[in-house]
Amino acid sequence: MSNNIHLKILGDFGPFSREGRCISYEVDVAGENYLVDCGAPLFKQLGGHHLKEVSGLFITHCHDDHKRWFTDLALFHRYAKDFQHRLTLFTTENINDELKESSSSALSNTLTNCRKSVYGVKYEEYIDFQMIGPRPLYRIISKHEGEGRRQLYIVDQQANIIGPDQAKIVINPETGRARMLFNDPSSGEWVDPELFYTFSDTNFYEAEQNVVLGKNNSTIEAIKAPVWHGILGIGIKIRSGGETLVFSSDTVHDCDLWAELHQEKREMDFTELSRSEFDESRVIYGDINHYIERVWSLKRYQEAVTSFSNAAVVHDISVNNSIVHTDYEKLNKTSLDKKHTILVHSPDRCTSEWVLSSADKEFVIRNNTFMEKVGEQLLPFNADIYHREEGRYFVGYKSKKGKYTVYEKNGLLSLSNAYNFNGRPYFKVDLYEDINGRYFDKLEDENSAYIFREDGRAELVRYTQNGSHGVILGAGKRAQLSASRNQGSD
Repeated sequence: MSNNIHLKILGDFGPFSREGRCISYEVDVAGENYLVDCGAPLFKQLGGHHLKEVSGLFITHCHDDHKRWFTDLALFHRYAKDFQHRLTLFTTENINDELKESSSSALSNTLTNCRKSVYGVKYEEYIDFQMIGPRPLYRIISKHEGEGRRQLYIVDQQANIIGPDQAKIVINPETGRARMLFNDPSSGEWVDPELFYTFSDTNFYEAEQNVVLGKNNSTIEAIKAPVWHGILGIGIKIRSGGETLVFSSDTVHDCDLWAELHQEKREMDFTELSRSEFDESRVIYGDINHYIERVWSLKRYQEAVTSFSNAAVVHDISVNNSIVHTDYEKLNKTSLDKKHTILVHSPDRCTSEWVLSSADKEFVIRNNTFMEKVGEQLLPFNADIYHREEGRYFVGYKSKKGKYTVYEKNGLLSLSNAYNFNGRPYFKVDLYEDINGRYFDKLEDENSAYIFREDGRAELVRYTQNGSHGVILGAGKRAQLSASRNQGSD
C-alpha cells in the first residue's frame, strides 16, 4: 500500500465564492480517505456513494466557509439508506462544543416514525466525536445554584473550583460570551490561556496530544501555535511515508506581528474596577483585553515560526489589510517557503508569484512539494505568475515580447494595468489558460471558450449566431513551456 499523501482541492474560495466552492479538501493518507473542512458542495462533487467511503471529517474552525455542509453530512450519515452510522468528526474539544451549539437548530429535533410527534435527538446520535489536540486542564462550567439560578465557575479536571487568584471569568457585556483569564504560573502574568499557550504547554494542556494514528504509521495531528484568526482554530499536520502536509487554515501569518504578541508586556487597565476589586472577583463583566498582560507565550512564538518547516503547505490568503487573514502583500513576512506552498482562499482577480490553487486540482506530495496530477503524469509548477479571474485560472511565463505586463504596487500584483491598478511595470509575460493542469493560449475572442470534458480531454468551443462548434485539443503547451523554462530560453 502506498504511503503517499494525495490531495484533491474540492473548494478553495473564501466566504464569497460565486459558485459556493468554499474551503474543503479530500486527502488520501496511506489509503485512508479524509475530508479537511466541508465548505464545498460535497454531494455534487463527490456523490453520496463516495462520501460513504470517507473515514472522517476534520474541522479547523467554525466560520461557515469551512463548515457550511456540516449539518448535511451529519444528517446524511444518520438517514441515508444502507448507510446508518455516525459522522466521525476530528477536531478539538472546544471547536466540537461550538459545532454542537451552532448545529442545534438543524439537528436537535425531528419527527417520530409515525410523524405524529416531535422528539429530541442528541448531537451524539449524529456525531462520533474523536478529539485531536490535548484536553485543557481547566474549563468554565455552568452550575445550578437553586431557584433556577446558574453560576459560572472555573474547575480543574477533578471538578475542583479554582479560586480568583489563579483564574477568573470575564464576560463581554456586548456578546455575553465568557472567556477565561488565567494567571500564568511561570511569569505571574494574567493571560487568556486559549491565546497564550501552545498545545505542547502543560501549564494549561494535558501532555496527551490525541494524534490520529492511521495505516502504515501515518499520523494526523492538530497544531495551534501559528493559527491566529480571532476565533478558536487549528491547523492540520499530516505525516506519511516521510512526507508532511500542513493545512494552515485561516490565519494572520506575520512573523513581525507574532514577535510583538509575545514580546509586548501590557499594562492592566483598572478604569472599570479597582485593583482590589479585580483581585477579589471571580467573575468580571467587561473587556478582557483590559487585563491581559501578554498575548502569546515565547513557546507559542517559537513553535509558530517553525510549524511549516520541511512540509508542503496549503495556506489561506487574502489581500490588502484583510485583518484576519494573511495578506498576499505580506507573504515576505511569513516563514513559508514559496517552493513548498500553494495558496488558497484568494479573491478573484488575484495575480501571484506563488502557486494559486483551483478547485478540482489533484496533487501528490513528493519531497514535501506539490506535484500536480495531470492524467497519468505528475508535474511540477514552474510558471512565473498565477492568475485567477472570473472562475478561470491562468499561468504566465516571462517573455520580453509578452502580450501582458505584470504591474506591482505596494506588494500587490496585477495584469496589464487592469481595474485602475496604476502600479509600476514589473515584467512581461505570455499567458496561458490552465484547463485541468493543461496549458493553452489565452483566448482573446469573447465568443470562444475552453471546456474540460468528462472524458479527460480539453475542447475549444466557438460560438456563432448559427450555433457552436467544438474542436478537441491535445495535451497543451505545459511540457513545452517547462522545457523552455528549464533551458533558460526567453
